[in-house]
Amino acid sequence: MKKAGHLLGVHCSVSGGLHNAFEEAGKLGIDTFQIFTQNQRQWINKKYEPEIINAFKKSWKSSSVITVFSHCSYLLNLASEDEVLRSKSIDALIGEVIRCNDLGLSFCVLHPGAAKGQTEAQALDHVIDALKQVFAETKNCTSKILLENTAGQGTSIGYRFEHLGAILKGVDSVRLGVCFDTCHAFAAGYDLRTKTTFDQTWMEFDRLVGRNNLLAIHLNDSKGDLGSRIDRHDHIGHGKLGMDAFRWMLHEFSDIPKILETEKEGDWDNMNLTKLRELN
Repeated sequence: MKKAGHLLGVHCSVSGGLHNAFEEAGKLGIDTFQIFTQNQRQWINKKYEPEIINAFKKSWKSSSVITVFSHCSYLLNLASEDEVLRSKSIDALIGEVIRCNDLGLSFCVLHPGAAKGQTEAQALDHVIDALKQVFAETKNCTSKILLENTAGQGTSIGYRFEHLGAILKGVDSVRLGVCFDTCHAFAAGYDLRTKTTFDQTWMEFDRLVGRNNLLAIHLNDSKGDLGSRIDRHDHIGHGKLGMDAFRWMLHEFSDIPKILETEKEGDWDNMNLTKLRELN
């Protein structure tokens, strides 16, 4: 069994093959990463051949990576009142869970969806029903689904801890958890900039969601202000959150995989990782 390290990484590219993500991980010296198992902006629903799965697992075995997980397609909307779109989203999520299970990934991260013409309560009910169906159709899989808190842009749900808690309670499955995004939380109105507000935010999270359900973290600074409901990630220390928020996140959640989802042009991944490692 590989020993736990900092559990700090990035979203890695799978260009040229899934196994290539481990090459990027090696160059960055990271022990966890997130990937897309297929094009995140297309309705494809791939099924991988054994040789692709074996190549991925072989590369993983020879690496220092401990945890790998995926991010679901941005097209999915389990909350939709459009039955056709919701059905496509359910089928796509079933496919994602199966791919994750085949590859040995711990979980896939999912945006809960958007209400679009419904009340938030109606949208949440749709998500709960859809997730129950997905878990029923993938009962032989062990990979989990993690609900990601959103910034609250447009009609997105999941920007309040109450939303995440309601879905967790409604689905009631050990295969459902949460991924916490720092940028999204800040944009949704949860202040992480002072120790007092940081602690208050996590007390509220624990009360409404439960820390035991927190299985992954996205470490992103925010271009938008507190409560702006603008989903725009910024590089660490370049946004509105401040470095203390990331220091506290690293210290508070050392045992949870933490992923950067910032712009990858140039050497930004290395620079952001260096800043975070200096805080750790």
